[in-house]
Amino acid sequence: MNPSRVGAIVLRQLFLYRGSPQRILPIFAWVAVDIALWGFISRYLNTVGRTGMNFVPTLLGAVLLWDFLTRVMQGVTMAFFEDVWSRNFLNFFATPLRISEYLAGLVITGVGTSLIGLGVMVVIARAAFGLSFLAYGAALAPFLLVLFLTGVALGVFGAAIVLRLGPASEWLIWPIPTLVSPFAGVFYPVSILPGWMQAISKGLPPAYVFEGMRAIIAGKPAPWDRLAIGGGLAVLYVAAACLTFAWVYRYAIRTGLIARYSAESVS
Repeated sequence: MNPSRVGAIVLRQLFLYRGSPQRILPIFAWVAVDIALWGFISRYLNTVGRTGMNFVPTLLGAVLLWDFLTRVMQGVTMAFFEDVWSRNFLNFFATPLRISEYLAGLVITGVGTSLIGLGVMVVIARAAFGLSFLAYGAALAPFLLVLFLTGVALGVFGAAIVLRLGPASEWLIWPIPTLVSPFAGVFYPVSILPGWMQAISKGLPPAYVFEGMRAIIAGKPAPWDRLAIGGGLAVLYVAAACLTFAWVYRYAIRTGLIARYSAESVS
C-alpha cells in the first residue's frame, strides 16, 4: 500500500470541504439538532418520571454513541459518493491506484469527519445538559472502537452496493442505521425483544456496546468479555465488507459495468 496514494484520496476530500462550506455545515447542524432534541426529551422524562432514574446519560448518551456510528458510516459513503457524483470514479482507477489504497483513503476521511462530529456532540451535551463521558476515562475507548469499526463496515458495504447497482441506488444506503438500530438495543435492553430479534442482535456489535454502557451507568462492572465478542464481530464485518467491495469492483471491471456507470442506471 502506497501512503502517498492514500494521502491523495484524503487530500481530495479536504479540498472539497475547504472550498464548499455547505459540505461542512451538515457535520455540525444535524449533530446539534439530535443532541438538543434528545437532551430536552431526557430532561422532560426526568421531571415526570417517578423512578428516580436519570434519563440524560441513558437516552442522550445512547444518542451520542449511535450518532457517532452513523457519522462514521456516512463519512465513508459520502467520500465515495463525491467521486460518483462528480464522475471521478473512473479517473481514479485509470491510475495505478489499488482498491486497498482507495478504501483506506475513504476510511481516513470518515475518521476525520466522525471525530469532528463526536467532538461537537460531546461539547454540546456537556454545556447544555451536563452530560460528560470523561468520568469513564479510557474505559470508553473500547466501546467507541467497536462502534467505529461497525460504522466502517457499514460504510464500505454501502459503497459496494452502490458500485454494483449504480448511483441511483444510494437511497438504499441512508436507511441502514435506522434499520439496524431496533436490533442493536440502542435505547432499551435487548432482553425485551422477541426471540427472533434477539437472535439477530447477537450478531450485531453495537448491541454489545449499548448493553455494556447500560451496565456501567447502572454501576455494574463493565462486561469486557461480551464487548470482546462485539469487537471480534466488528473486525470480521470490516474484513467482509472490504472483500465484498473488492469483489464487486472486479465484477464491474470484468463485465464492463463500470464503463456504463450513470445516475440513470441501477442495473
